[in-house]
Amino acid sequence: MSEICNIGNSATSVLLAYPAPTPAQSADFFLAKLHYHADAWDVAEDLRARVADIVVIDTRSEALYAAGHVPGAIGIPHRLMDEASTAQLDRSKTYVTYCDGIGCNGSTKGAYKLARLGFKVKEMLGGLDFWIRDGWPVATGAEVGEMPAEGQAIECGCA
Repeated sequence: MSEICNIGNSATSVLLAYPAPTPAQSADFFLAKLHYHADAWDVAEDLRARVADIVVIDTRSEALYAAGHVPGAIGIPHRLMDEASTAQLDRSKTYVTYCDGIGCNGSTKGAYKLARLGFKVKEMLGGLDFWIRDGWPVATGAEVGEMPAEGQAIECGCA
């Protein structure tokens, strides 16, 4: 038989079995999350504004990169990340990794490897899947491509 949910009475709360943190603890936690993560909109806005301090890295295979990637992103598959493959990267910049989406941990693996190699790094939540869902353009082929600048029309490709 199913359990009956008693709302508004003295029933024991499953949710509150682990009490909520204090507001100060919550603020610290959510601030920490913002240090580690970015969403597609944040990345797109910085690419459109031509922010020079960030570099977006597609951590998927070369074939998937060529099939479609964030305009302006460079491709370095996480499996190939090491001292040699990252030697040309500027350590003063912040790197934003992404992969296919929430079912893929390639961006996490890439971010971990970059951090271990001494780079500042964030992970783009939702990967290319959320990028596309948000309506941002996708570049194809081996070329990096370029995100349309602020004020330029963005073609969605769904003519």
